[in-house]
Amino acid sequence: MLNGLIVVFITLLFLLSGMPLVFAFGISGLICGLFLGGTGAVTMLAQVIYHSVDSFELLTIPLFVFMGVVITVAPSGKDLYEAIHRFLYRVPGGIAISNVFACTIFAAMSGSSPATAAAIGTSGIPEMRKRGIPDFLACGSIVGGGTLGILIPPSITLIVYGIATETSIGQLFIGGIVPGIVISLAFSCWIVICMFYTLRKGQRQAAAGGEAVAREHYSWSDRIQYLPKTIPFIILIALILYSIYFGVATPSEAAAIGALGGILLTLFFYRAHVTKNNAMEILRATVNQTGMLMLIATTTLFFSNVMTEIGLTQQVANLAGSVQASKWATLAVINVILLVMGAFLPPFVIILLTAPLLLPLIKNLGLDPIWFGVMMTINMEIGCISPPFGLNLFVVKGIAPDVRMPTILKGSMPFVAILMLSIVAFSIFPELVLWLPNKMAAAAMAK
Repeated sequence: MLNGLIVVFITLLFLLSGMPLVFAFGISGLICGLFLGGTGAVTMLAQVIYHSVDSFELLTIPLFVFMGVVITVAPSGKDLYEAIHRFLYRVPGGIAISNVFACTIFAAMSGSSPATAAAIGTSGIPEMRKRGIPDFLACGSIVGGGTLGILIPPSITLIVYGIATETSIGQLFIGGIVPGIVISLAFSCWIVICMFYTLRKGQRQAAAGGEAVAREHYSWSDRIQYLPKTIPFIILIALILYSIYFGVATPSEAAAIGALGGILLTLFFYRAHVTKNNAMEILRATVNQTGMLMLIATTTLFFSNVMTEIGLTQQVANLAGSVQASKWATLAVINVILLVMGAFLPPFVIILLTAPLLLPLIKNLGLDPIWFGVMMTINMEIGCISPPFGLNLFVVKGIAPDVRMPTILKGSMPFVAILMLSIVAFSIFPELVLWLPNKMAAAAMAK
């Protein structure tokens, strides 16, 4: 118990110092290992770093990151948003719902919450405010919709969970589809409720000048104008998922297909937007994001191995096993711990630290690792939009600098509540997560 308190104190000391996470976990791991486990921690460092990156499956991360960056550089997000909006413009709050659906689809192309919020919000937030959507709802819909980037496959977070727990990445991807759709529909229902209330109170006015907004009208030719530029990207995502799940390609090979497909589609539809400077920016962003992920992954895994070396992991596992609590109480405690961690740490760091430790406990409770991976990801989504360090909050603040942060928080809190309720719903009805993976597995076996 004393060792555990010492580890927590030293780790928090470095995490709160403001230094980069890669150094915070690396240094705290070394200090804890030296003082509590002897010199074994130092000799283990090089070996852990080498073996943590010596994995063919890790190729999925830079390749999917590259695909997401390529698609984000092109104005595909704007076209996707415009295409959906032209079909939903008659629905109350249809433009905000369009942003949520655009985030849902763009999330499958980028796999990143901040990238999704930035790509859709850049064009979506000004248009929503211009058409009289209240500032809190305009910003909240992007903050909330952006979270789908780490749930809708292909998701970097699910890939990290799959690697950390040796769980099928293909099944995790399929398991994230239904929850992603359910959550996006729940977001849309909240937007409709807000807009009915806004219309009833007579608040449907443009953000600038308070003038009434002219009613839009789109013919069928206007509605299908943007579809040719969006459907091929959706087909690409479907092909990636099909190739992974039905064994046509490994996750790494499917990621390579996605990267190549992203390049070809972007060049074909947005040739004027791809320049030499853009190409260098794509490569630079891919290297930066991949390098950051890999460095944090290696030091986090080193930290976890040190905890195992000094016996802390086994002590925590024994303590968890000795606690006589119901399945629901245990899940509630786990989710609270993850929510608190999510307010301070990136999703993949939390997964690397906690998933290997929690997985035996989850299996002892009779729960499915696929289900738990999706639940962890939804929990991490809440961290993306919760203060003090919710990244999507700052992305939206950058898009709309004149909107005060309390207004953005007012818009994001209902989406936090919806995500929390979804965790409860998927815990009571785990079939919502597992139904599609089980069906796909049965279809794959039948082949």
